[in-house]
Amino acid sequence: MNLPPPKPAVIGLPSPSRLCAAMTADGFAFVGGTAMQGALLAAGSLDDWPAFSASWSDLALDTFMADGGRYRRRRHAVFAVEAGQPIVREPHQPHWQGLEYNPLNGGIARWFEPVGEAIGNGDSLHTILRWCAGLFGRLSPSVTAWKAEVHQFRIEAGPGVAGQPTPEGAHRDGVDHVLVLMIRRHNIVEGTTTIIAADDRELGSFTLTDPFDAALVDDGRVRHGVTPVEALDPTQPAWRDVLVVTFKRR
Repeated sequence: MNLPPPKPAVIGLPSPSRLCAAMTADGFAFVGGTAMQGALLAAGSLDDWPAFSASWSDLALDTFMADGGRYRRRRHAVFAVEAGQPIVREPHQPHWQGLEYNPLNGGIARWFEPVGEAIGNGDSLHTILRWCAGLFGRLSPSVTAWKAEVHQFRIEAGPGVAGQPTPEGAHRDGVDHVLVLMIRRHNIVEGTTTIIAADDRELGSFTLTDPFDAALVDDGRVRHGVTPVEALDPTQPAWRDVLVVTFKRR
């Protein structure tokens, strides 16, 4: 079995200033789960986290996979985030990516099932969005209004069938900033994130393994991709649950 590459040094308690410095220097940052959980708790409540993480067991099959794959489940929601204003959930709408960003599944309006109302209104998601707004606002101080998209993903693996977190390969999302937050892995191996510069240099790689492990990406500068996941025990269910939050300036 191939072991995942070592994680880069964790930044410690990820203060916004230290994270901004890392993002400015490298275009990405990895934050370990314990540090990330502490940072989120400093921004708000995670009291509904058990229900929040359990909601990944109620995702709908992604029927827009151009490769015919049946390994991805998801839900989606859009929020308006403005400086000094409450976070507002927008009416349910499709997710859109141009083919230049997603050559496999882009170019069409993809309507996914919505994030559940209790989850969308809950403490954990709003804390995550507030934390992102604080960090991304520091990285882009001229931006006062954001379109934030929230994606709940479950990538499943089965006997002889790998699950592909990024079947389109290393890519950009067509936004400004991205947070990928690990919720839970069960009975899987692999799933290594790789960060690639505009000139195709590999800048770093790490594997999100523990709850709250996080990757932060400057989407305008770097591409990111994740290797397929495989079942450790192919006779048992196997999955990778992550939350992806993207911020795009209005």
